[in-house]
Amino acid sequence: MNRAAPPAGKKTSRPRPPLWRRITVRVAIGLALLVLVPVVTAGSALRAAYAGSPADDAVTRGRDAVWLGHAWVDGRRGPADLAALKRRLAGTGIRDLYVHAGPLEHDGTLPADVYRGAGRFLDAVHRELPGVRVQAWLGDKVTDRAGGPGLYLPSAPVREAVVASARQVLRAGFEGVHLDVEPVPSDDRDFLALLDSLHAAVRSQGGVLSVAAQQIDPLPALHRAARTLGSKKWWTQRYFAQVARRTDQIAVMSYDTALPAETLYGGYVARQTALALQVTPRRTDLLMGLPFYHTDDWGHQSRAETAAAAVRGARLGLSRQDRHRERFGVALYVDFAATEADWRAYRGGWGTRG
Repeated sequence: MNRAAPPAGKKTSRPRPPLWRRITVRVAIGLALLVLVPVVTAGSALRAAYAGSPADDAVTRGRDAVWLGHAWVDGRRGPADLAALKRRLAGTGIRDLYVHAGPLEHDGTLPADVYRGAGRFLDAVHRELPGVRVQAWLGDKVTDRAGGPGLYLPSAPVREAVVASARQVLRAGFEGVHLDVEPVPSDDRDFLALLDSLHAAVRSQGGVLSVAAQQIDPLPALHRAARTLGSKKWWTQRYFAQVARRTDQIAVMSYDTALPAETLYGGYVARQTALALQVTPRRTDLLMGLPFYHTDDWGHQSRAETAAAAVRGARLGLSRQDRHRERFGVALYVDFAATEADWRAYRGGWGTRG
């Protein structure tokens, strides 16, 4: 039998969904809001951090650096390459070259034949680029277990070997040591112990110690949340300060953020700059890393992480936090992947020296 049509103008009532379904929908909405609200809030904060104009005097102080690949010390780069580098650096604020002289062996030692062409390179730099300092970039990944594939920093013999390797490159003519070992978890006491020994050894031979530093927690205790997912990406601001106190120069690796837009990334760099400025000792050079590379993966979107956005973010952070600080600069990563646009962004955004 056909069901009678409802009277004109009267709405039919739908059966109410079961209780379990109503609860499921509400929980799903709640979880979505739990995720989306912080994301939207954080995105708005980063865009706000990227707004405004940097101070006119937030420009190069002549304390910038550039990471150079291993080809400079293994014989693949020659006089013509150095002449091109000289033209590239002319008028800029670059004072330090971090030249890859490693990698360190997993036991902390450094075979001398790895940087066999360093002597010729150092002589040529001193002749062609007077006033530019050359530091040996030493690195390896850090392991969390003895015998693993990397440096095991809880081992005193490994730390002692790293110190011996630093003395070795200083005797070879390098003017400093740039240490880039990662990932180091926040609050790692063994890394601090290494820096204590390393700084004393480097300074005793008249050199400078610089360190490539991980980013600072943009949100409270983010490093703990990240660690539960297997990441050691962030340091607390307190730990960053402890590292900075043990160095002459600290360079923040302010890239590989996974952010999808230039405005977000630039705001993030501005925030990182401010956080680092708040705790870096006045005697320590603070450098913010600029992405001079263009690979694309889940952690780095080259359309978002641009040199131009990083320069502007660093200038904004400097303008707001410590505008007149002299011990501040930017560090360019890395020479062999850089484009003309990267170099223009650095020169045009950060300025040149007369």
